[in-house]
Amino acid sequence: MHFYNQTITMETNKTLYTVTVFSENTPGLLNQITIIFTRRQLNIETLSVSPSAIEGIHKFTITTFSDADTITKVVKQIDKRVDILKAYFNTDEDLVYQEIALYKVATDQLLKLGSIETLIRKYNIRILEMDENCVVLEKTGHYDETQGLFDELNESLNVLQFIRSGRVAINKSKIERLSDMLADIEERRNR
Repeated sequence: MHFYNQTITMETNKTLYTVTVFSENTPGLLNQITIIFTRRQLNIETLSVSPSAIEGIHKFTITTFSDADTITKVVKQIDKRVDILKAYFNTDEDLVYQEIALYKVATDQLLKLGSIETLIRKYNIRILEMDENCVVLEKTGHYDETQGLFDELNESLNVLQFIRSGRVAINKSKIERLSDMLADIEERRNR
């Protein structure tokens, strides 16, 4: 297991890139996209797919460690696919991003810690569910934050279950890049 700080991993000296892909909801498209990463020997660190702000358009958010030349080639290759409306990549500096993590711990073990309030304040977590057997905690944040909480809980409580979502990200620019592209296409049609 490795930890990454903001954009660079110490292990491989490669940058963590976030690739954003806009497409219609087409069956088999995810497989076509992941094959492009596999052919370039890139491991997908996180993957999130959801509807975008534009009706009928889906947004894939993929993170991977790469060098600039390789990620540029990957995005160009993805962009060439007929089903893809637009693909691009960013580093962390260009994005606002988060992930969500859920932790299940035994109730009796959590109560032995003493003040649950201290844990809640320190990590800004929420209790989603609590019964006599277990407590489910939620933490939203960057990888380092969600992993840090896991490490602390696992050391003191032995985490029963743990799951982390893929990254969700929004570009810091005023509007989504796809909106700019669609506006340009519409403008050309109207000429």
